[in-house]
Amino acid sequence: MLRVAEKRRKARLARHLRVRKKISGTAERPRLCVFKSAKHFYAQLINDEENATLTSASSLSKEFKEQMQRGSNREAAKLVGNILAQKAIAKGLNRVVLDRGGYAYHGRVKALAEAIREAGIVI
Repeated sequence: MLRVAEKRRKARLARHLRVRKKISGTAERPRLCVFKSAKHFYAQLINDEENATLTSASSLSKEFKEQMQRGSNREAAKLVGNILAQKAIAKGLNRVVLDRGGYAYHGRVKALAEAIREAGIVI
């Protein structure tokens, strides 16, 4: 079983690297980087020109834990998206480019993207 999981992880990393060749974040339009694990969900806004993380949110953050306990479902991804969108708007960012991290645009990744769009940020 471990062997199948390892192949799946390597395939995701290969997809992620292939996409990263094509997209890059700037100060005006940072890259929205997504990572998900079995228990938690993470998102960051990254300026690749300066190699700097502008803001981040995750299911481990204090803001998240005040509103929700579990961090591995679609509702959690929506909440992480809302938290990240609020932080981005506070910093004056209203446009981002989505980096799915090699994951399919489905489930938690889609829920995060839709929550960010609903908050008024253009992807």
